[in-house]
Amino acid sequence: MSDLRAFHGPNAGYVLGLYERFQEDPQSVDPSWRSYFQSFSPPAPEAPSAPPGRTAVPADVRAIVAAHELAASIRARGHTAAKLSPLNAPPALDPALRPEAHGLSAEELAALPASIVGGPVAQGAASAREAMERLRATYSGTAGYEFEHIVDPGEREWLREAVETGRFRSPLGDDEKRSILRRLSQVEGFEKYLHKAFFGQKRFSIEGTDMMVPMLDEVIIEAGRARTRDVVIGMAHRGRLNVLTHVLEKPYALMIGGFAGAGHKHPLSQDDLTGDVKYHMGWRTTREIEGRDVHVTLSPNPSHLEYVDPVVVGMTRAAQDDTSRPGTPTVDTAEALAVLIHGDAAFPGQGVVSETLNMSQIPGYCVGGSLHLIVNNQIGFTTLPEDDRSTRYASDLAKGFEIPVVHVNADDPEACLAVIRLAYAYRERFHKDFVVDLVGYRRWGHNEGDEPSFTQPQMYETIRSRPTARDLWVEKLVAEGIVTKEEADEMLQRVMDELAAVQQQLEEDESAGTIHARADIQPRQPARVETGLPEAELRELNEELLARPEGFAPHPRLAKQLERRRAALDEGGIDWGHAESLALASLLTEGVPVRITGQDAERGTFSHRHLVLHDGATGADYDVLASLPDAKASFEVRNSPLSEMSVVGFEYGYSVFDPDVLVIWEAQFGDFANGAQVMIDQFIAASYQKWEQRSGLVLLLPHGYEGQGPEHSSARLERFLQLAAEGNLRVVNCTTAAQYFHLLRRQAALLRTDPRPLVVMSPKSLLRHPMAASSLEDLAQGHFHPVLGDESVEGREDEVTRLLLCSGKVYVDLAGAEQRTGARNVALARVEELYPFPEAHIREQMARFPALREVVWVQEEPRNMGAWSFVFPRLLDLAGSDVTVRYDGRPYRASPAEGYASQHGAEQSRIVSVAWEGAPEPQRVARPPAVAAKRA
Repeated sequence: MSDLRAFHGPNAGYVLGLYERFQEDPQSVDPSWRSYFQSFSPPAPEAPSAPPGRTAVPADVRAIVAAHELAASIRARGHTAAKLSPLNAPPALDPALRPEAHGLSAEELAALPASIVGGPVAQGAASAREAMERLRATYSGTAGYEFEHIVDPGEREWLREAVETGRFRSPLGDDEKRSILRRLSQVEGFEKYLHKAFFGQKRFSIEGTDMMVPMLDEVIIEAGRARTRDVVIGMAHRGRLNVLTHVLEKPYALMIGGFAGAGHKHPLSQDDLTGDVKYHMGWRTTREIEGRDVHVTLSPNPSHLEYVDPVVVGMTRAAQDDTSRPGTPTVDTAEALAVLIHGDAAFPGQGVVSETLNMSQIPGYCVGGSLHLIVNNQIGFTTLPEDDRSTRYASDLAKGFEIPVVHVNADDPEACLAVIRLAYAYRERFHKDFVVDLVGYRRWGHNEGDEPSFTQPQMYETIRSRPTARDLWVEKLVAEGIVTKEEADEMLQRVMDELAAVQQQLEEDESAGTIHARADIQPRQPARVETGLPEAELRELNEELLARPEGFAPHPRLAKQLERRRAALDEGGIDWGHAESLALASLLTEGVPVRITGQDAERGTFSHRHLVLHDGATGADYDVLASLPDAKASFEVRNSPLSEMSVVGFEYGYSVFDPDVLVIWEAQFGDFANGAQVMIDQFIAASYQKWEQRSGLVLLLPHGYEGQGPEHSSARLERFLQLAAEGNLRVVNCTTAAQYFHLLRRQAALLRTDPRPLVVMSPKSLLRHPMAASSLEDLAQGHFHPVLGDESVEGREDEVTRLLLCSGKVYVDLAGAEQRTGARNVALARVEELYPFPEAHIREQMARFPALREVVWVQEEPRNMGAWSFVFPRLLDLAGSDVTVRYDGRPYRASPAEGYASQHGAEQSRIVSVAWEGAPEPQRVARPPAVAAKRA
């Protein structure tokens, strides 16, 4: 190919280079060039001959290159010319899609062979012009494809072949078309009936994106054929009621009952669930697909639109994990499928979406690909796209994660079904996420009581005159002679009649649309669980935890630290990490699966855990608990991505879906849990009361004032106590390794009988502090104690006039203070479990001291933070009329802690001094006269 006489034009060198690469390795060039080089004809007689053994390229290189560039542009940017909007908004055509932009004329295209276009569209085409027309129809029809951003060439070629062959858009048969009509009639009939019967009530209707329901049907059918057992769906409220009743098969009676108010005619009693609005509720059903059961779950979701995304992915992973065997769980992604339905404003607008997408290929969180469906109304509440995102499409965020995106016109049922089949097939083939951008509109306002033409008059003028998706489909089927207009009208009327009959039945029998549910929600103490283990068993577990594979050598300093754990069983000094390892190991031998994650969970932020060891010479890993010889269940520890919101949501979802697993999330610092505040407020704290969704998730939140500043001191204990009511949480701030050991074992024991989220204000400096260490006997005997009394005053209880109550790390400061020696009238007790509030245990401590005159709550946190506001009214109720309750701690502060070490030290010293020596009279909190009189 070195003889240039056969070529002319500026692009000759480009083609020559490609051709030489092709001759050396055909796979090294683009498929379209490969197809062309394999099929072009020898040159015309007047063209100079090529060197011996080489075939000459046709002389018009410029046109060849230009045609190739045009084909590449259509494949990459054809979506910009696609007819995506049902509102007939003109597409913003990319200039590169025009032949003239490449210097090409129609005549030149007609003269070139179809093979220059390449791919399936070239097969049977008479020329490049015909092939290009086919290519344009494929990439710029009612679906637009974006996958050129994917790095893997195998994925790109698979997608090109799938799209250009039309493999997933085979013509529908008459029965299939009638089936779509029946489904669209149900979807539209349901909305029309509710609009008429309950005018003005919020329902966030699906109208404008009606094809969402048939698309979900198709996903479930495909999943069933693939022997998937669980399909887990997450979505906000747009279209949710229609999905509930048609995809999830929630009975019409319950749906209409929610509008009619059935079951809500009496005031709530103390034992009733408070519930949630109807368009937040979840449901679960079983659908039979070709003789196999597929469990379909729609997770409940609050108005925080996208925050259900990681929850659903966590639920899906729980369904995929086999936790019944020792070692790291085996993941079978065919077992379950996650389907996430997004809003077009929410997908780019809420950061939790990005966090969830980021987890999609991380081993501890991957579910083999989620299917994403953006319900694109082309508007937020009243905000247009140009005001709510910086990108062309709502879906553009996904491209940064190399996720294929297909945009499809919601009014083209055939295109919608073809696209969702492609999405599912891609997920099955490559085990990666796929995004479908369903471009439709919103027939009414944000809710049915809103007037959208106040803010978008032109858009809604178009919508009001726009036929529905069903109307357009009827028109098509009537034209094809598949149904008559009368048959189609009858389908819709049957749906309306069925709904009217259901409502009439409800009016005659009010209980027909009621779900009866009672809840045991008393804020009682958890049942006492004996969690001790025989010393011999603990010794055996300890040896198994210290075992290593032959030749495995962790870091020498770490090896010495771990070796001390052998002596600690005899000498005392079992520290926090040691106790935790023994607790988790014991659960595994009892058949309780364990999953623990966090940003540094394997080692522990404070280098205290070391559940995964690393060989210094080879870099090999050794997962200690996953290798436990006597384990009867799985163990998984994962370092998580640098995210609180999505990871906490994921672990919450996991704990909900598999209640047998002890799921633990550890914050790097407890302060950082505020990055997951929506998950804590909307899901963890209130899920049972709202949705009857239980979780036994454990949150480990390092907490304690050690002079590390405002963002490394407080896990915001006060926020969890503000959320605590009706027995919804367990909030603990324990001070010894043994207490933590028994706490974990108690939580595991209650997973089935009384699951509640457990919030642990875990320590930092106490992780290795001698005063927090425990003995083998402490682990072998007993149980978790909600309150630990003062053993040092035993025998002189009559002298005690002041009782100091505290919780967590401040106990160590108080117990080790010099002032304690001279304060013989002062006792010190620890409240280890703050909620449920251990009233009986504290009353018992007060009753020990007949001369008691003063109860002081001591805390490190500022007065407007920590536990004080929570415990004060409760301590007042417990104290007699002669006992004063007062506060000792930091004053009211805007920031949780001092940033200067000197200030921190001074404050800690002051708090300790006031506790032991007493406080000036103005700081006392006196009992209100009315309360004192009542107690007297």
